[in-house]
Amino acid sequence: MCQMSVLVRVKEREELIMESVTRLIVRDNGVEVSTFFEEPKFVPDVQVQEIDFLGGKVFLQ
Repeated sequence: MCQMSVLVRVKEREELIMESVTRLIVRDNGVEVSTFFEEPKFVPDVQVQEIDFLGGKVFLQ
């Protein structure tokens, strides 16, 4: 099973949104992420910028 960390890149910084993400849904106006044990979290006005499978990270922008 592959669990990812989801981060938002803002200029030179990376802000952690959620760890151990098991599902990511791209919506028209943002991205929804969820884990096994937490409520889903919606991040508005972002899009997937990069997925690092080896590093286990998804970057939003």
